[in-house]
Amino acid sequence: MVPADIPKLRHYRRPSFLLIAGPCVVEEGHVLQTVAEAVGEACEALQIPWVFKASYRKANRTRGDSFTGIGDEAALEQLAQIGSRYDIPVLTDIHEAAEAAMAAAFVDVLQIPAFLCRQTELLQAAGRTGKWVNIKKGQFLAADQMAFAAQKVEATGNHRIMLTERGTMFGYGDLVVDFRSVPIMQQAGYPVIVDCTHSVQQPNQTAGVTGGMPRMIEPLARAALAVGADGLFLETHPEPAHARSDGANMLPLRELKPLLQRLRSLYDKVCELYPQTGQRFSG
Repeated sequence: MVPADIPKLRHYRRPSFLLIAGPCVVEEGHVLQTVAEAVGEACEALQIPWVFKASYRKANRTRGDSFTGIGDEAALEQLAQIGSRYDIPVLTDIHEAAEAAMAAAFVDVLQIPAFLCRQTELLQAAGRTGKWVNIKKGQFLAADQMAFAAQKVEATGNHRIMLTERGTMFGYGDLVVDFRSVPIMQQAGYPVIVDCTHSVQQPNQTAGVTGGMPRMIEPLARAALAVGADGLFLETHPEPAHARSDGANMLPLRELKPLLQRLRSLYDKVCELYPQTGQRFSG
């Protein structure tokens, strides 16, 4: 199954992976527009279907004084405007069951954060909206356990599901991606995305601000495509150092197009070697 019916998802003649990209959170100013224009231009040129992402609210921050958002209604309206203005599908996180219907009125894809992937009522509420649901694998779960998360959405009659790998916690301050997770989760019958930016986070820093190793974004992305992942998740920002959330692990926007060019070439080579890979998001 592939997300062929996500509203506004463009399909191209060339086989491609799916890209989910955008800033971490809706911020003040023109960050959303700047990112949407840059990613859209690159994806159009490289024939990569993509979904814009941004959290309308950050409900899980290390410190209580961290930025959480510009206001729910204002942020959701901005996301809807991005989708309409640039004719692209939009994704955002939800955190409680009551948020599902509210957010679904503005976006095309609802995302379940990794720490909440076992929350039954949240998954069921997302499923009942009929929207596509992207479930991020918890840092504490084995890959095969994600089939049960998907089944909670399936039970609502909604089979529009994607699963996202974002690393597994080891020790106190790092994440490790086990690429066996990709084929294991694909056995559930749904597209599998690899989050290449949250997977390079270094959580639980003593200052209460998450760190990261953005130089590892490209190696993870290359490995994900080589192992047969259906898509990539990348957070990007014009100035990561000034981002209101997760700046330490974001890809600078200026580096996005060159990276996508390299990944497009790699993906085409993978499709030559493994033709079944290229059947997922082609038109």
